[in-house]
Amino acid sequence: MKEIGVDDTWEQQDIKIHPVTKTQLDEMRNFTNSYESLFNRRAQKYKTLGLKDKQLTEEDYKNYLLQEYTFLKRPVVKLNNIFFVGNSKKVVTSILKELDTIN
Repeated sequence: MKEIGVDDTWEQQDIKIHPVTKTQLDEMRNFTNSYESLFNRRAQKYKTLGLKDKQLTEEDYKNYLLQEYTFLKRPVVKLNNIFFVGNSKKVVTSILKELDTIN
């Protein structure tokens, strides 16, 4: 987040305290075209629930994302109605490019 210049002027949602709503999740899904793309397979519960050994459907991904905040890849950044999910170098580069179009 430091790399892209997030500060107090950015609107932030602490999903531990204010979980992602179904509406928010659906909006992210509509942009990314799948709940699976929003799903964090590195979450501890992914292994403890044995999810890696199951064939999950889109509906399963959606339900798990709504039940447990750690299943959502983070950060999720929305700029100019575009969603950026995760913190890979590619995603961070895309965020920086989009910020350049704003400034």
